[in-house]
Amino acid sequence: MAKDLTNSRLDRQNILNNEIAIEELRPIIDLQTVFWQDKYYATKNMIAEYFEVDIRTIERYISEYESELSANGYEVLKGKRLNDFIESYNQKFATDINVGRKIRSLTVFDFRAFLNMAMLLSDSEKARALRQMMLDVVIDLINRKTGGGTKFINQRDTDYFFSAWQEDNYRRQFTDALKKYVEPDHMKYARFTDMIYMSIFKEKAKEYKKILDLKASDKVRDTFYSEILDIIAAYETGLADAIEKEQSRKGHILSLEETEALFHSFEKMALWKPLIQRGRTKMASRDMALREAFHYRLSEYIRPLDKEDFQKFLGATGDELERLMAENREVLERLKERA
Repeated sequence: MAKDLTNSRLDRQNILNNEIAIEELRPIIDLQTVFWQDKYYATKNMIAEYFEVDIRTIERYISEYESELSANGYEVLKGKRLNDFIESYNQKFATDINVGRKIRSLTVFDFRAFLNMAMLLSDSEKARALRQMMLDVVIDLINRKTGGGTKFINQRDTDYFFSAWQEDNYRRQFTDALKKYVEPDHMKYARFTDMIYMSIFKEKAKEYKKILDLKASDKVRDTFYSEILDIIAAYETGLADAIEKEQSRKGHILSLEETEALFHSFEKMALWKPLIQRGRTKMASRDMALREAFHYRLSEYIRPLDKEDFQKFLGATGDELERLMAENREVLERLKERA
């Protein structure tokens, strides 16, 4: 989907929190900077010169977006920090920015704040070109890390395999309980699975597959993040136990209606609220940032992805995990079958 970074703070922050993409952008952008306190900084004048706009234009955007820019590395230096920066500035440019006047404050942008300004500036052709470059770098990065497809990017999480293996075991407990204690119905497994999905992330399996553009042969659970698998596993083992106890208490095989009533009582337990809140936020936010998949029923839960998630799914740890899983896929499948 096309992104207009000037209009979407969510899309802006998703790029700014992607430190791997930021590191790829830095060496290909020809911006004069000062290296100070382990970061690259540019002054307000440098920013205006780079974007070929009047300095008053930069000041206008700072005034309008000060909170966002400050959160991403914009700062007004004063006192000791100002003096320290001036010393580094003078060493870099062999000049003295104090000549002719006494500076009491200085506006600076670190590299993230500079990119943030590029995303906001609609008055500069260079800013527009830089916005497109940022989008291209992010797309290229994700494609390189995932081999051109993001449907299984969830499996680059080191927690994924254990969660998938654990959930598979609890899934068997759940289907066994439906088989033994609920009246025969060839649709009951899909029916109650969809009820679990609707309860946790408001989508049936068919709807979820459509949003992620999955093939008919793709297994839905192979695309779930570990946190979602953990919640599903908790539902399945809890429901299996509840169904068995309810059947024992009533002394007869449960009807579909009785099992549904049991399910609705189970899902209303207060303990699920924080877990489901977290799960919905993780799914909706990650899928928007990493898969460009929009869960419209979870739109209120979408947040900018944090730096740790970008590292988890796009960083070196995910690269190594993917390599190990590819090399040992047959062994892992046999272990799963024996569980």
